[in-house]
Amino acid sequence: MPDEVSEKSGLKKLGHGIGLAICVFLSLIIIINVTMIVKSYLHADKVPDFMGYKPFIVLSGSMEPTILTGDIVLTKTIAAEDIAENDIITFRVDQDVAVTHRVTEVVKEDGKISFLTKGDANVGADAVAVTPEMLEGKYLGRVGGLGHLAIFLQTPMGLLLFVVTPLCLFILYDMLVRRRGKMNSREAELEAELAALRAAQGDNKESKAAVTDDTGAMTINSSTKGRTPTGEVSS
Repeated sequence: MPDEVSEKSGLKKLGHGIGLAICVFLSLIIIINVTMIVKSYLHADKVPDFMGYKPFIVLSGSMEPTILTGDIVLTKTIAAEDIAENDIITFRVDQDVAVTHRVTEVVKEDGKISFLTKGDANVGADAVAVTPEMLEGKYLGRVGGLGHLAIFLQTPMGLLLFVVTPLCLFILYDMLVRRRGKMNSREAELEAELAALRAAQGDNKESKAAVTDDTGAMTINSSTKGRTPTGEVSS
C-alpha cells in the first residue's frame, strides 16, 4: 500500500512538472510574439526583435547546403565594424524582404564600410553592396524545417491549435487537479474527525466498564458483611 501511494505521488509530481514546463514554454512564445508585434507597429521600418535576436524564415535555397529552404535562422544585432569576411549576415533589400547571404568582401572607403555578399548556391554575387543601414544582424544558427511550422503558426488556425488550445487545456487540467486536491483534503479531514469520534466513544465505553466493575465489587463486599464463615461454630 505505501508503495502504491508513493507511485501515485510520483506520477502526480511528474504530471505537475510537465504541465508547468508546457505552460512556461507557451507563455514564453506568447511574450516573444507580443513583443515583436508591438515593435513591428512602433518601428514599421525595422524588423522586430526580442532582446536583439531576430528569427527569419528561409524561403529560397540560395544558401544551400548551409541553410535550407524551410529553416528558421536566428540572427543577432551586431555593429557593422564587427562583421568579417566569410560571416553570414542578414540584410534588407526592400521594406518587406530580407536576405541571408555570406560576406565575400568587406569594403572600406572614405571612412565608410560596406559588404559584398553572395549566396553559397548562387553563381554570381549580389548586385548591391550592403550598407550598415541595411544590416539586420549576424547569423547565429538555424533550426531545420521549423520555418514551415512557423508559417502555419502565424495563421489563425495555427495559433488556435498550437497556442490557445494547449494553454486552455492546461488551465482546465490545473483547475481539476486543484479541485480534486481540495476534495481529498476534505475527505481526509472527515476521516480524521470520524476516527476521533470513534476513539472518544471507545474511551467512554472503557470508563463505563470500569465503573461497573467497581460497583459490583462493593455489592459483593456488603452482602458478605456480618456472615459467619462456613464450617465455624458461633459462640
